[in-house]
Amino acid sequence: MPHVTTPAQAWAELLAGNERFVSGTMEHPSQNADRRAETRGAQHPFAVVFGCSDSRVAAEIIFDRGLGDLFVVRTAGHVVDTTVVGSIEYGVAVLGAPLVIVLGHDSCGAVAAAANALTTGEMPPGFVRAVVDRVIPSVVHLPDAGTDEGPAAGSRRRPMPPDPETLKRDHVRHTVRMLRGYSAVLESAITEGRCAIVGLEYALAEGRVRLVEHEGDLGQ
Repeated sequence: MPHVTTPAQAWAELLAGNERFVSGTMEHPSQNADRRAETRGAQHPFAVVFGCSDSRVAAEIIFDRGLGDLFVVRTAGHVVDTTVVGSIEYGVAVLGAPLVIVLGHDSCGAVAAAANALTTGEMPPGFVRAVVDRVIPSVVHLPDAGTDEGPAAGSRRRPMPPDPETLKRDHVRHTVRMLRGYSAVLESAITEGRCAIVGLEYALAEGRVRLVEHEGDLGQ
């Protein structure tokens, strides 16, 4: 892999890897014994990937990367808390990664649960509720898709959730903006051109990532 030092170079590497994954021509780089020995003493990832914990969205696989290439942070629904921001800041400020990816996907259970909570008022049990609570701010402002009259005449009109694609995309956008807004470290790195934050949506069936939002210069 060429030496990656800029957000644009890191972005190009990830896009190329995803294209290999989609086309079935994966190279599986950085996955042999030599690479294992090379990274034993230190790591120099070229991107931080903050994504959902969903078992179908493994960053190293969908971007065709290997050991030491990506600094990965995952939570259900890619929800943000202070430890997430701290982990991402570590990847940028300490490890020197020039790119942060926010990776959303279709059929996300956390986003669906947030939409259901807004529509019905029902919250999931236990600490799963904490995940939904952190997704709701991304989608609460979106317009209703319509109303449901209910099975009985004269029943109360209930708001219908927006389209799932809209929810997924807006949650990614909100997360990108939140990271920049919360973190002085990331804000400084973006302003100085040392880093960019990119929001992507991943299609489970197709395997392709698509750009939703970005903060910083990608050389485009």
